[in-house]
Amino acid sequence: MMVDGREQRALWFKEGKLYMIDQRKLPFNYEVFTAETVDDVAFAIKDMVIRGAPAIGVAAAYGMVIGWDNIEETAEVLRKTRPTAYDLFHAIDVMLEAFEDGRDPLETADKYAKGCIDRCYKIGLYGSDLIENDMHILTHCNAGALATIDYGTALAPFRIAWRNGKKFEVYADETRPRMQGLLTIWELRNEGIPCKLIADNAAGFLMEKGEIDMVIVGADRIARNGDFANKIGTYEKAVVAKENGIPFYVAAPESTFDPNIETGEEIIIEERDPMEIKAIHGTKIMPDWVSVRNPAFDVTPARYVTGYITEYGIKNRDEL
Repeated sequence: MMVDGREQRALWFKEGKLYMIDQRKLPFNYEVFTAETVDDVAFAIKDMVIRGAPAIGVAAAYGMVIGWDNIEETAEVLRKTRPTAYDLFHAIDVMLEAFEDGRDPLETADKYAKGCIDRCYKIGLYGSDLIENDMHILTHCNAGALATIDYGTALAPFRIAWRNGKKFEVYADETRPRMQGLLTIWELRNEGIPCKLIADNAAGFLMEKGEIDMVIVGADRIARNGDFANKIGTYEKAVVAKENGIPFYVAAPESTFDPNIETGEEIIIEERDPMEIKAIHGTKIMPDWVSVRNPAFDVTPARYVTGYITEYGIKNRDEL
């Protein structure tokens, strides 16, 4: 991805340390978080220094490198960080297989990271064919390079289409409570892609007015039947898109498809700290006595999905 005119990845590993763009500080400040221990990596995943299913999978792979001498304990620590995104568990399993086979840990993690980037690029190639000039496209949360190391899933088609000369505009939901829509706007602005942030509750209004031509979102886990978990608020966007006859696409690599679960009912939904709702960037926006719930994800049934943009092409649910 482009950051201030230069190519940058969301995370990188050098001399035994994992470096990550600290996404808690964006878009106001660009800072790099350094993880030197397994606990540092676990903290970064749990506290959302790094976030997005593919990116936390890669972070976990490098965390396994750091904790290679205590591989089973390392795997257990990392598995407990966040329960919903399948990529995390997939990456840990890949590294455990490498340990059993006697393969080099760093080479395995580097290969896993490169594979993630390559898959996202291919998602961008296939997805860009859906984009036409003068379209207005809605996305939810941040499924960009910050969430995948580079290119993104939902944002990859935007990058490729824009670089190929297509002209369009992206609307990004603010995505409360963590405001990940700001991360999307930050990425797209750095690419020069026209974009606007909208309130979460404004998407339905724009769809009903005919101002949205297509929706593309990412995913954190996809069941065998096509049901998928993504950032809270995705389900309602899918329902409203279907009501208004607007195509709704899910962009995700193979590592996000969980072959072990049949339907979305089996996906564990993470509930996070209530303070994420009660405060924004450290500033309280409601009294302490207000009681809240903070589910981080919801599950969208496959019947609302027009197609799945993968590294193997655009598939319908019968082709998964």
